[in-house]
Amino acid sequence: MATYAVGDVQGCYDELRTALDRIDFDPAHDRLWFVGDLVNRGPKSLEVLRFVRDLGDRAVTVLGNHDLHLLALAAGRKLPGEKDTFDEVMAAPDHEELIHWLRHRPLMYHDPRLEFALLHAGLPPQWTTAQALLRAREVEKVLRSDEHPAFFAEMYGNKPKRWSDGLQGMDRLRFITNCFTRLRFVTPDGRLLLKEKGPPGSARDTSAMPWFDHPQRASRGTRIVFGHWSTLGYTARNNVWGIDTGCLWGGALTLLRLDSPTPEPAHVDCPGAQDPRQFA
Repeated sequence: MATYAVGDVQGCYDELRTALDRIDFDPAHDRLWFVGDLVNRGPKSLEVLRFVRDLGDRAVTVLGNHDLHLLALAAGRKLPGEKDTFDEVMAAPDHEELIHWLRHRPLMYHDPRLEFALLHAGLPPQWTTAQALLRAREVEKVLRSDEHPAFFAEMYGNKPKRWSDGLQGMDRLRFITNCFTRLRFVTPDGRLLLKEKGPPGSARDTSAMPWFDHPQRASRGTRIVFGHWSTLGYTARNNVWGIDTGCLWGGALTLLRLDSPTPEPAHVDCPGAQDPRQFA
């Protein structure tokens, strides 16, 4: 049995199936870990959702920022954007079932046997892996409850910027959500720089560093695979593997084999139906 992590798909269903054919994926025996952002901006979000849902326990997927955006839209707490590609999902006869399934996905997953954790974006330097899993459960509990529409109404925003154990209410939940689904850069004192989206070295704050490079990162002892950062490209250092290689933008869809002694990446070229300048 092989276990592969899959980079951000974002509705690129044809490219996903091509990549799975390339590695001879066998759904009867193999497992897939998706780093989140199954949907949006690519042409076939509906097909991706149905495919991953139908894999059942052969697949694990964590929530990304685009997945949460779809959930907020479905809950009536966000208007669709002109660049969103959710129309087919919202009009599908199994729309409610798909949304319910997506809303019950985790923000973080950890497999002690493989000694890997899975998340979409990042972790603040203050959290250990055990603490991060507990924080994820806090938000997941709300997402899976009848309180989720109220959560989505207040989910968006960049504050607070720094973790404190004393954070409460939506400030606490928003910070946790931003870490797992939006984080790229942090400052030496552990503040989140959520507006920065470029590659390392591009942040306006010259002290900024990728979250995984922070020298006091408490989760450093855990192997982590993540996505979200297409301008970073494939990255393997400091016990993390970044596998968003910009399939949506004509880059590649990366699959990382996790059950081998050394994680092995496979990169499948994508034709690039989207021009990233239209989303600037």
